[in-house]
Amino acid sequence: MARYGKKASEKVEEALHEMKEGELTIGKSDKKVTSRKQAIAIGLSEAKEAGGKVPEKKTAKKATTKKTTTEKKTATKKSAAKESTKKASKKSSTADESTQKATAKKKETSKKAETTKSTAQESKKKTAPKKKQD
Repeated sequence: MARYGKKASEKVEEALHEMKEGELTIGKSDKKVTSRKQAIAIGLSEAKEAGGKVPEKKTAKKATTKKTTTEKKTATKKSAAKESTKKASKKSSTADESTQKATAKKKETSKKAETTKSTAQESKKKTAPKKKQD
């Protein structure tokens, strides 16, 4: 079993006493602590900051169990959802390619139009009308 140091027990005791008096607040805010568990947590965190012996929080070990039918169904639904997102991403990439091709075609046609306009303007310049003399 985990053992706490003297400093940790002192800090927790102080925090509980402050909570009962209504002086203990959460962090930097002015909200008062009303929960006993929260007061203990604040006391332990203060003890940790002060260098007291505070063991790590215990976590439950996962037991290996067989999957139930509902877990299997949810697992297959998740895998199906992943596959559908993969398909959607492939579709979007092909859509991106088609839009790129379309824009490339538009650029080519606009370049051709510009070149025909410029050649038409040049030919007009060459065959400019003669100025009338008064």
